[in-house]
Amino acid sequence: MRGLVAKLKQIVAAPLVVALLTLPLSAQELRVLVPGDDKMGALFAELADPDNRTWRRTEADIRRLWSQSGSAAMDLLYKRAEAAIDAGDPGLAIEHLTALTDHAPDFAEAWHLRAVAFFQTGDIGLALADLARALQLEPRHWLALAGLGAILEDVGKNEPALVAYRASLDLNPHQDDVMEAIARLTRETTGVSL
Repeated sequence: MRGLVAKLKQIVAAPLVVALLTLPLSAQELRVLVPGDDKMGALFAELADPDNRTWRRTEADIRRLWSQSGSAAMDLLYKRAEAAIDAGDPGLAIEHLTALTDHAPDFAEAWHLRAVAFFQTGDIGLALADLARALQLEPRHWLALAGLGAILEDVGKNEPALVAYRASLDLNPHQDDVMEAIARLTRETTGVSL
């Protein structure tokens, strides 16, 4: 247990995680940080608009683009990992995703999905490491930020969890669960309801 706590502290103190949790970056600032094609930037701008009535389509478009590695073989591994998670077999998903991250180390969504699988198996340190890698590759990954917030909240790091949740919500203001988490943690940390 002591080793896990030390590893957790080391991961939470990793430069990328510290930067994300200490800098109040807005969705606009994150878009500037991440060079990319105009299509993805436009999709993120649409998603960040709280008045966007077609946000579900925009969110789905981004997630579809995230799930494409550029290789049919790697995409097949990704789909098999998704199916394993859906079937309640995170161990099998980890096997597929480890092969995938070995062969496509710049595929952010593979790191994010493996973090989900590690979290499901209780390997919090490995989940945090994979979330950090996913965020290094795609700082606008609102799901990775929300996952980071959830893990930090689980281990009692409420202030950094709030920062992660807020960064996630800046990117995608249509996340009811993240809004609830922010309200809950705000009440707990300040005693004030949103």
